[in-house]
Amino acid sequence: MNRLNQNNLVVMGCFNWRHALLLAIVFVPLLWIFSLEPIPQPSVYHEFADQRDLIYLPNFMNVLSNIPFLIIGVLGLYQTMSIYQWRVLNGWTLLFIGILLVFAGSSYYHWSPSNNSLVWDRLPMTFGFMGLFVALIGEYVSSKLSEMILLPALFIGILSVSYWHWTDDLRFYYWVQLVPLLTLPIILLLFPRIYSHHKLLFLAFACYVLAKIAEVYDLNIFLATGELISGHTVKHLLAASGCYFILCMLRNRVVIARASRGKSQRKKKA
Repeated sequence: MNRLNQNNLVVMGCFNWRHALLLAIVFVPLLWIFSLEPIPQPSVYHEFADQRDLIYLPNFMNVLSNIPFLIIGVLGLYQTMSIYQWRVLNGWTLLFIGILLVFAGSSYYHWSPSNNSLVWDRLPMTFGFMGLFVALIGEYVSSKLSEMILLPALFIGILSVSYWHWTDDLRFYYWVQLVPLLTLPIILLLFPRIYSHHKLLFLAFACYVLAKIAEVYDLNIFLATGELISGHTVKHLLAASGCYFILCMLRNRVVIARASRGKSQRKKKA
């Protein structure tokens, strides 16, 4: 894919009902979740179904299943470097930094599960959540707006984990997780596209949803597979698959006008 100046592709537009809906989807859940009672970290959270050790590697399946994040994180950073040449930190770069750090943070956490080690698992995930959100804003809503909110979004992500760690209240962190999950389908369906291969984002979205379901059914999946693989390990693999679909999208997409022109030229030749 050729390097593109996205500021020339997406510009600030007039505020309309789509922008109002997007704002509501971002901030109404924040107001709602803070209207609830504080949500403490469940004491049983660290008791995963699969606690098998391999030689000196504790919880080896939950540790080793993080390796795909390492591979995808490295490949994703290489891809964003080839597009943007590290000129400026952007949403996609932040996403893949988060994915790469998830490998380290999640491996460390599953090596020795505790609230303290969980901090280092969740921090890089907020890089990914906020990076994806900012990238979508930049490519579908406004590139200038994405530049403005990148660092504040990163700070909010870090603050959400810090708030949970200091207060034992997950509400803020849950909202940070919800933001890309709620906004991705709305942005893809309602805002104009400038790139092809956007359907891969829907596949990434589906993988994320399935990963959260697998996390809930950790023990059920472990028992159903004859204690071969647990739901939490499946969660890691599904989440990594979603990240891979995003990488594939960035590798293969072209500007839609260029893609349409290529199709019309092939039809004429036929």
